[in-house]
Parts: sequence; structure tokens; C-alpha cells
Amino acid sequence: MEESGYRDLEGVAIVIASRLARSTIRQLIELGVSDFVLSPGSRNAPLSLALYEASKAGLIDLHVRIDERGAGFFALGAAKASNKYVALICTSGTAAANYHPAALEAYHSRNKLLFITADRPARLRNTGANQTTIQNGILSPLVTIDTAELVDCSAILDGGPVHLNLQFDEPLLETETNVDWLAGVSIRPLKKAALHQNLLNLKPRSVIVIGHDCAGLSKELVRDFVEQAGFPIIAEDPLSFESAIPHAALFLADSALRKSLQAEQIVVIGRTTLSRSINAFIAQTENIAVIDPRVEMIDVNREATQIFTSLPVLVPAEVDKKWIELWNSSGKFAENSLHLEWSEQLVVREIARAIPADCALFVGSSRPVRDIEAFAVPRSGVEVFANRGLAGIDGNISTAFGISTVFERTYSILGDLTFLHDLSALANTLTGNHTIFIIDNNGGGIFSTLPQSGADGFEKIFGTPHNLDVESVIKGFGYSVEKVKTLSDLDRAFNRNGLHFVVVEVPNREENARVLKELHQSVVSAVRIGSNLA
Repeated sequence: MEESGYRDLEGVAIVIASRLARSTIRQLIELGVSDFVLSPGSRNAPLSLALYEASKAGLIDLHVRIDERGAGFFALGAAKASNKYVALICTSGTAAANYHPAALEAYHSRNKLLFITADRPARLRNTGANQTTIQNGILSPLVTIDTAELVDCSAILDGGPVHLNLQFDEPLLETETNVDWLAGVSIRPLKKAALHQNLLNLKPRSVIVIGHDCAGLSKELVRDFVEQAGFPIIAEDPLSFESAIPHAALFLADSALRKSLQAEQIVVIGRTTLSRSINAFIAQTENIAVIDPRVEMIDVNREATQIFTSLPVLVPAEVDKKWIELWNSSGKFAENSLHLEWSEQLVVREIARAIPADCALFVGSSRPVRDIEAFAVPRSGVEVFANRGLAGIDGNISTAFGISTVFERTYSILGDLTFLHDLSALANTLTGNHTIFIIDNNGGGIFSTLPQSGADGFEKIFGTPHNLDVESVIKGFGYSVEKVKTLSDLDRAFNRNGLHFVVVEVPNREENARVLKELHQSVVSAVRIGSNLA
């Protein structure tokens, strides 16, 4: 401590700001952190300068984002796509508070984010000092390491998001020059601890339900797991599980079909956050096994017959082939009954079908992610992402941009309100091949499908029409954009390079709600007739 700092008037040992910053950044580089997202500020100047030097040395990728809220979601997307820690750096005060939405999403999804906030020394708190607040705990429920001392970064990166609040005293800049603090950097990534695997005894009539984020588990491992089990699969993300039963969220809305397809055991991987019908199907079963690492620290009150924090070893059961055929035929009856005209559902279904293999797809919250679950035909070859931790529409563009830093080509589907909510993301320098489809129904379409539809004042407080020309808004930022109104126009939009926006003009929200209701009824009727339940 004494060699790297000094003592203030009260005898408190202080680490020189630039040395504290360099030590922190060097450690993170050596632990395998390669992506850093920086927002400009004064108190974080020691970190900013250290990051710039590391970037010039080719040791890191440095992304500069002017808005901390968007920066948080940008880093979230990069962490989701890479499954590696991404570090964010900002100055003190409201800058730190703007990380909170992304911190909450990362907490509930257990994504690998390290939030580094610069702070004034603790002695200045509650004194009226400029840009000084209580930053310790400002990103709750994340754990905060609040310190002015050198930190052992290997001790704080535990696989989930964490907050490091560094108190920098003046002088903020190093007086010494030509300090080669990056000499001899050696990258030694953290090793994963070995997991103890328990046994899961399967029953003859089991069903596996996979939440959209697979509980943060590797999709490859989950695919191997469900293939080994050999039972019907219901997937909130059907684009990652080709063998999933198509359109289960539609036909399980019918109580008679839920009863005829009732399982002896349901294995839930992650959390189901999209369909009331799927949750109703799960709720009618007494024997439920949950597989989700988050139950250890986050969802600690979750209940089930058995709870696993990692994929268990399966003890197979004799398969009831007739019952499995009943599930498979139900999916076929549902698929054959869907005859879609130009609508939000057809648009989402077509995008999901047409995305080339080895690309990424980010699906916005609210209606698009639900339409993917209900109407997309199961396939493989696409890496699908969504913010399902808290399922907010905030920061969705920024998250998608973060994902696009990892993939050669990325596609996104967003609603118009979701797009407008994160419009400031377009103010940053953007690169890569990324096509963003914006479903434009002039407002919050999902509310027209919920119980509050038709309530007094609905349009003002739920529908919230923006009445904006979204195409002109995008052109104002200087980006490539086109408007499509037909399926043939939509198909042509897949061949654009660079960052390209596609505004998809669809029928109004009330018409969409009517179409959805009719599609549900049509699918249920077809499956009931096919299953001799009519």
C-alpha cells in the first residue's frame, strides 16, 4: 500500500488513482476479460486512460457509449453472446444510477457483467460535495465492493453480475510518464468449478419444458440432454430446438387438450415467462423437476418436487410411444391448421424461417417474443437471444448491438415502442451486418390482447399511439431504412449489408388482437378434432 500511495490528513492510506485503475484493468485482462464498455466522464479518467492504452496495445476491444443506460444493455448483449465477462466503466453520480436497469436484467438472467463505477472518496459523502452520492448498493441487489484499495479481481468474478465501486482521490492523473504497466501481461482465464451431478429418474409420460434462456446453460448441453431423454419438448425458443412440439402455446390454451396431454412428470429447464397456457399445463402436474442454477442465489423460494442447479444425470424410463405420438400429432394438426395472411404473426414466422444459418437473432420483449414461441416453426442453426430476466422493453436496441459485436450477421425483431424506447442507441458509432425489423402498429400492441383492452381511456394510457413516421426518424440518424407492406418485400429485405432497418407496416392493434383470437380458436379446434376430442 505505502509504495503505491500516500496518507491523507487523517492518516488514511490512499492508493494513487492511476495505479488503482491500472491494477484493476491489468488483472481483468489477465483473467480473460477482453471487452470493455466505457462512458465518458471525469472521475473515471484514470480508468479511461488505462483502457485506451490497453486498447492501443491490442489487448482489449474498447467500446465507447455516451449513455450509461444504453452502455449497460450493450454490454449485456455482448456478455450474452460471448458468455464471457464484459466490464463497464462510468463516472460518479447519476451515471452510476443509469446502469441499474441493465444490472437488474443481468441479475435475474445471471449474465456475466462487471459494473465498475468511479466514485469520490468516502469522506466526501453526505458533505454536499459535487457529483457525490451513496454509490455503495446503488445497483442492488448486486453485491457492491466499495473500496479505495487495490482489489483482487479473481475473487469477485463468480459467474454472475457484480458491482465494483472504486473511490478515486485526486490527483486523478499519473505524474510519472513512460510507465510500462502492461509489460508481461499473461492471460489466465478463470477455471470453472466442477459440478456435482445428481440423478433424475424419468417417468414414462414425461415432458420437458425449456425456458427461453435455458437457465443460462449451454444450448448444446441442453440439446444433448433432451435428446437423451427422448420425451416431448415444449420450447419457448423453438428456433433453438428443432424437435420441439410446434405451437404448443396455442393448443394448450384449451383445458380439454391440457387434460388429454397431462404428464406424469414435467422437467422445467429455466423459467417459463411467456405463455399462461404453458404455465397452466405445468401447474396441473404434481411431479415437477426444475433445473436452474439461479435457485441457489436468486430464485431461492422456487418450489418443485426436485430442484437441480445443474443438468442432472438421467435415469431413463420406458417410453409410452402412443402418448408421444399423441403429442407429435397434436403439433402436426396445429401446424397444418395455420393459414396466415399479412399480419404480425406471419411477419415474425417468416423472419424466423428465412434467417440464414449461423446468424444471431435478438427478439424484443412484449409481442415479438411471444409470436416466435407460438407461430414460428421449430428449426435449428440460429443463435437466439432475448432479455427475459425482467422482460423489459428498455435497452433492447443496445442489447442487440452488443450481440452483433460477436456475430458476423445479426437480425433483430422489435416492436415500435421498444424501438423508440432505446432510440438514443442510434447516436453511437455502429458497424457490422445487422438488419433490424420494426413491427410498426403505432403503439403498444400487446395491451389489446390483455384484459384491460377496451377499458375507459385505453388508447391514452395503454395503447399509447406515438403517431411518428418511424422511417423518417431512422433517416434522421443517417441509416439505411426501407418500409415493407407485403411478404415479397419482406423477403427481399434479408439481403442487405451493413446496418439496415426495415419498418414493417402491419394491420392496426385491434385487428391484430382479433386475428390472434381467431388463430387460437382455429388451432385448438384442429387439434381437438384430430385428437377425437371435438
